[in-house]
Amino acid sequence: MAASFPISFAEEALPPTLTPASEQPPLHDGTTRLYMSYTCPYAQRAWIARNCKGLQGKIVLVPIDMADRPAWYKTVNPKNQVPCLEHDNKVIGESLDLTKYMDSNFEGPKLFPDDFEKQRLGEELLTYSDTFNQVVLASLTSKGGVTAEAVAALDKIEDSLSKFDDGPFFLGQFSLVDIAYAPFVDGFKVFFAGIQNYDTTAGRPNIQRFVEEMDSIAAYSKTKQDPQELLALTRNKLGI
Repeated sequence: MAASFPISFAEEALPPTLTPASEQPPLHDGTTRLYMSYTCPYAQRAWIARNCKGLQGKIVLVPIDMADRPAWYKTVNPKNQVPCLEHDNKVIGESLDLTKYMDSNFEGPKLFPDDFEKQRLGEELLTYSDTFNQVVLASLTSKGGVTAEAVAALDKIEDSLSKFDDGPFFLGQFSLVDIAYAPFVDGFKVFFAGIQNYDTTAGRPNIQRFVEEMDSIAAYSKTKQDPQELLALTRNKLGI
């Protein structure tokens, strides 16, 4: 089943990444800015939500070089992390909070269902996402191969994708949950193949279908970077 999403994706020229030599954009001048990194999966969540809401003309991307951050960035976000959103004279951080904020405070397609059961499962999955990421990421550096904990976490995602049968997504319809998981599920597929020689989709048809369907949504696929470059960055970051 082909994925359908009720917006047409607006192509845009992506701005260059800012380094310590780059001038700071004016702060709180009325412009809504998403400070992010092209290679950070947490920032990617916010970028996807922006695209899915059709907000390319309303929210300006400000890509930051997180390996060599401008000193002025701490004046924007004291935590010195991405993503963060500058909006209405305030700065909102944390990727999951940001996606919810965008969905509630900006026009565009609604990214969370009205159905109570889907809302309940959606909140559970959003809460679990950090645990999933930590457990699976830790397994990348395991000397004994893929850990049982990582296998169980991947199996949990496989099972969660079968809770509703009216679509390929977690809640049976495209939502913030898919935005939260896609950068990591997709990234882990590349990283485990390259580092542990392990296919995260083998025996997990729901995950395979999810990855394929997400790729058919331009608002997501246009945020993806070269997988081999990301693999090299991950190897370097993990020291492997």
